[in-house]
Amino acid sequence: MVKSIGQHIRRSRADAVFDTVNTAICILLLFLFAFPLYNFLISSVSNSNAVYNGQVLWRPVGFTLDGYIEVFQNRDIWRGYRNSLLYTAGGVLLSLFMTVTVAYATARKDFMLRGFVMRMMTFTMYFSGGLIPTYLLIRDMHLLNTVWPVLLLGCVSVMNVIIVRTSFQTGIPEELREAAFLDGCGDTRCLVSVVLPLSKAVLAVMVLYYGIGYWNAYFNAMIYLDNQNLHPLQLVLRQILFQTQVDITQLDDETVFARMKLQESIKYCVIVVASIPPMLAYPVVQKYFIRGVLIGSIKG
Repeated sequence: MVKSIGQHIRRSRADAVFDTVNTAICILLLFLFAFPLYNFLISSVSNSNAVYNGQVLWRPVGFTLDGYIEVFQNRDIWRGYRNSLLYTAGGVLLSLFMTVTVAYATARKDFMLRGFVMRMMTFTMYFSGGLIPTYLLIRDMHLLNTVWPVLLLGCVSVMNVIIVRTSFQTGIPEELREAAFLDGCGDTRCLVSVVLPLSKAVLAVMVLYYGIGYWNAYFNAMIYLDNQNLHPLQLVLRQILFQTQVDITQLDDETVFARMKLQESIKYCVIVVASIPPMLAYPVVQKYFIRGVLIGSIKG
C-alpha cells in the first residue's frame, strides 16, 4: 500500500520552535488586549472606594451595582445612547450609499473619468481644508447645531472606496456585467441585482468599519454641536470623565469626595455600557470580515 506524501513529511525542530514562539506571542497579545476590557468590567462592579484606591486588579472587590444604577438613572447617558444609535444607523446607510456608488462607477472600465476621480480622491488623503475653513463652511451653510455635520463630515473614506472598488473589479467577472446589460439591465439594476448580492462580505466589512467609526466619534459633535440634546454618547462620556477630574479640586468637602469616588466607578460603568453595541456587532460580521478584507485588498 502506497503511503501518502503527507505521512513522509516530518516536522523539523525549527517548525516546532516557530509554532511555540508564535503561540506564546498570540497568548501574550490576547492578554494585552483582553486584560484592559476585563479590568474595566470588574472595576464597574467593584466598590467605589476600592476602585478609587487602585485595589481592583484581578477580581472584583466589594461587588456592587451602584455604578450601573447611577448610569441608568442618568438621562444624559440615555439621550446620548439614543443619539449615538441614530447617528450610527443613519451614518452607515449614508456612507454605504456613497461608497458603493463611487466604487461602482470607478470600477467600470468604460468610465472615462475614473482615473481623474480616483486621483482627486487620493489627493484628499494627504491634504484637507483644515478645521477653521471647515467650521466656516458649516456655519455659512447654517448646519451648526444640526445632525448633518456629524453625518456628512467623513461619511466617505477613500481607503474604503478603494477596498470596495477593488472587490468589484476582482470579485465580479466582467462577463457577468455584460450578460446583465444584454438582458436589458441598466447600471442601477446591475448594481442592485447583480453586484451587491455577490459582495456581501465586503459590504459587511464596510458596515463594521463605518459603524465603529460613527459610534466612537465625538470630535465633530464637540466642535459643531452646542445643543446638549444632540450630543452622542461618547461626548457625554467625555464630559463625565472631565467632570471627575474637576471635582478633585474640592476634596475638602466630604460629600463631594464621596461623590468623586462614585464617579470613578461610574466611569468604568459607562465605558462598559458604551462598548456593548460594537462587541455585539463583531460576532455577526466575523464570518465575513477576513474574506471581505482579502477580497477587497489591493492585488499586486
